[in-house]
Amino acid sequence: MIKESDWKKFKKIKELALERFCAAALSDFEEAIRKDDVSNHARYLCLYKLVEDADKRLGMLFDGHSGSKAPLQLALIRSAGLVEDHELEGMSDELLKSTEPR
Repeated sequence: MIKESDWKKFKKIKELALERFCAAALSDFEEAIRKDDVSNHARYLCLYKLVEDADKRLGMLFDGHSGSKAPLQLALIRSAGLVEDHELEGMSDELLKSTEPR
């Protein structure tokens, strides 16, 4: 469980990280669709794989929203590079240390 002040900050960070994740995934999807040097079927298969992989990562990073899951999610979000250091300002040192990317 995390402190209430950390929880409030985490909710905002999680929203930002989700938007960043989705923007990056959509960019990858668009790039796959625009490939004109391969067949339509190859583009479709590539897109399918990208969507499938992104969906698995999205679930791992963002599914579930509880105080008990927040530290693990924050650690994963930080490891994925989906949060800027300045956005973590105001969070407790204890939470930041325990979720620091390795």
